[in-house]
Amino acid sequence: MQIIPTALLSFGMSGRVFHAPFIQSHSGFKLVGAWERSTQTMGGHYPGSKSYRSLEELLADPAIELVIVNTPSYTHFEYAKKVLLAGKHVVVEKPFTTTTAEAMELKSLAEQQKKKLSVYQNRRWDSDFKTVKSIFDENVLGEVVEATISYDRFNPLLSPKAHKETPGPGAGIVKDLGPHLIDQALVLFGMPENIFADIQITRPLSQVDDYFEMLLYYPQLRVRLKSGYFVREPVASFIIHGTKGTFLKSRADVQEVQLQAGMKPNDPSYGLEPEGAQGYLHTEKDGKVIKEKVKSHRGNYMAYYEGLYQALTGQKPLPVTADDGINVMRVIDAAIKSSKEKRVVGV
Repeated sequence: MQIIPTALLSFGMSGRVFHAPFIQSHSGFKLVGAWERSTQTMGGHYPGSKSYRSLEELLADPAIELVIVNTPSYTHFEYAKKVLLAGKHVVVEKPFTTTTAEAMELKSLAEQQKKKLSVYQNRRWDSDFKTVKSIFDENVLGEVVEATISYDRFNPLLSPKAHKETPGPGAGIVKDLGPHLIDQALVLFGMPENIFADIQITRPLSQVDDYFEMLLYYPQLRVRLKSGYFVREPVASFIIHGTKGTFLKSRADVQEVQLQAGMKPNDPSYGLEPEGAQGYLHTEKDGKVIKEKVKSHRGNYMAYYEGLYQALTGQKPLPVTADDGINVMRVIDAAIKSSKEKRVVGV
């Protein structure tokens, strides 16, 4: 079996929770190490792994074939470019970059270097979204005419991570939670023709956007994307209306919580939503109106890494492509322009 030696550009929360457990658990990858700027803790979690003291040291290691760029958003373009120029495959966390132009430049460079370039859109493998997509694919709602996808929290406090609250190219909720919602919308419905967006600051003392609502225009469909920090009472995060019926689903994926608690991806309980989080389907089947709960699919971020492995070994296309990342950035750039100019903008 071909083994892909892999390194992380950070071993903070994202490295410990979203990447290292899957790289370590997948038989096709070898977790070589991570760039650790101040502390050297990776070896304690993964004996035999290495802590690199600089990016240059990591990129100079000929054993490494794949690098995960899981650093602050504003560094994604710079670091991914250096990784590609070093002749290594690269996975970039969301947001892919801070602008469409940067995303397109990375795609072009990857093609020149003949290296794989993917975006880590793990929320495609959330239990809730997988359940919504199965309902969509089964066409039990008829033709979808309206959809709302939201990612809300209740957290009036500013983040202790300075880069998240300091105005800059990668800061703000539009480029933090926005890529999740936009990617999910594009997976279901494809690229919209136009967009109208309202982007605001709602938290006291905040200097970066922390609320948005986007309306994506399709020929026969409207899709609303929304996120904010002042939603104390959870509501359905997926509201899909079709010509035959409606499907409602809460955002109830448990993978992040389980991983933070130390659960491994191969645990039998991994990715299973609580019973009360089932979706609700109200539609018509065979001439009969039905109202029923829908069992949730199991969440499975490992599916991304399995797809990545198959792509790196030439078996299948990438699970998330550079073009996917470019399209998300196109929507983000259009949304920012729309909100600033207070008008509908073409994507």
